[in-house]
Amino acid sequence: MSQALWRVVQPILPVLIGILLIEVALGILMPLIGMQLARWGSSSVIIGIAASAYFIGFLAGTLSCQRIIRRVGHIRAFGVFVVLAADATILHLVFQDAYFWIALRAIAGFALAGGFVVIESWLNDKSSDETRSRIFAIYIVVSWGAAGVSPLMLNIDDPSGTLLFALCAICLASAMIPLGLTKVGNPSMGEHTQLSLAKLFRISPLGVVCCFSAGFLNAALYGLLPAYIEGVGMGEQELSILILIGTVAILVSQFPIGHAADKYGRRPIIVATVGASAILCFLIYATPNLSYLFLIGFFLLLSAFQSPLYALGVGQTSDYVARENFVAASGGLLFAWGLGASIGPSLAGIAMRAMEPSALFLFEGCGYALIGAFALYRVTQRKAKTPEEQGNFVPIPAVASTAGAPEMDPRAPYPNAESDTQAS
Repeated sequence: MSQALWRVVQPILPVLIGILLIEVALGILMPLIGMQLARWGSSSVIIGIAASAYFIGFLAGTLSCQRIIRRVGHIRAFGVFVVLAADATILHLVFQDAYFWIALRAIAGFALAGGFVVIESWLNDKSSDETRSRIFAIYIVVSWGAAGVSPLMLNIDDPSGTLLFALCAICLASAMIPLGLTKVGNPSMGEHTQLSLAKLFRISPLGVVCCFSAGFLNAALYGLLPAYIEGVGMGEQELSILILIGTVAILVSQFPIGHAADKYGRRPIIVATVGASAILCFLIYATPNLSYLFLIGFFLLLSAFQSPLYALGVGQTSDYVARENFVAASGGLLFAWGLGASIGPSLAGIAMRAMEPSALFLFEGCGYALIGAFALYRVTQRKAKTPEEQGNFVPIPAVASTAGAPEMDPRAPYPNAESDTQAS
């Protein structure tokens, strides 16, 4: 590691270790809970509600955890949040009941939202205008990489899930150790503001629809994927490989799609990516006896095309807001994403219960087709900005395990020197 990169990483190393441990736990927990519920014979509706419960708790946490952080400080608050998440995880072994698990998922979502608000506040505080982009990139790689590789732990022979739940609880609790030992003081806690959805929709209807739909469809896909895998007679090994393949596709696809959006404009790329996603989903649904190798190929392409939707939505909206309002706008779009993620899995579970496991992909395909139709409609309503007039694409980690990091986005205004002096 070069000295320049080490100078960037050293102040945030404890936080990065914490991120790594939390993401390892989450990467195991998300599919593990779905597989365990499916193995118990729980319906896809229950599995969908459990997935929605996590995002409902996560959304509530992002809206309310700042009060706890301001009261006790970042390090103590982080300890409270990760221990609460660890407690909720280990209680899955104590109470073998699907409805109790739904409540535990909501508690874990709330706690981890608070943990990630602390993490992202810390990263933002320790970055400068010159290092923010590199720290943002390191954050994305660590969080997505750990979340993608850790599901391979599902291949451990652990039918009851006892070992894996215990391992996840250990990872969550251990995330406090590096922050607890750091000599770096608490970062400053800025005010978190957001524009209302109504105001954002007036500014950029397509941007809001993309962000809401990204949460709605992505959470449904990954929340119900264990139920689909179980329903078609596959197991943990196949599920873990699909998640790994999907994560690799997400990381690799961000930059070519982003480059295309910068070159040809947001709307054409939105139409192209959601159109390709819809076609792939319909192909999977229409081929009930699809071999696993073809499923891997289709899922890789689907993950590549659908993953930048949230970032494209933020980019579409940011082109129409002033830079000083970017963080507030991004906060509102993140709320739209969380709202969609809270609803999508439950509705997808109902569709699967009413039809068949592969109806998950019919649900997804119809969703992407509707986004494409709305994007084409917006083309007739307002002239798009040229590629020269719009801002650059930025990959944004709006996934189940982040608070969106709007302040770290390179498009956001960096605090002025006076604010920096006060924070230090």
